[in-house]
Amino acid sequence: MGNLTLALDSAWKILLAGLLLGAGLPAVFAVGIRSMAYGAGGDAEAHATGTPGPRPHPAGRIGAYACFAVVLLAVALGITFVVATGFGKELSFEHIYPTLTGKD
Repeated sequence: MGNLTLALDSAWKILLAGLLLGAGLPAVFAVGIRSMAYGAGGDAEAHATGTPGPRPHPAGRIGAYACFAVVLLAVALGITFVVATGFGKELSFEHIYPTLTGKD
């Protein structure tokens, strides 16, 4: 019974990480693209000459930049994790910010 509990405990952690990183980051990127379109005016239709299109929304651009920053941060942390492991270091989150420490 203990082995089953241990296996299920590990399985939900793997499922959660897969959902966050496998589907979550592309979803955040897609929200950023949609926010950028909203920030530019949000209308993909052609307008007649002299007809004003929709107004740009600054909140859309701010949201897009925030989404892109989250995706870039996750990619940078992933690359840092892989490179640090190759050099015999460990990426630690003991503090608020990630640090590289030697493996014990």
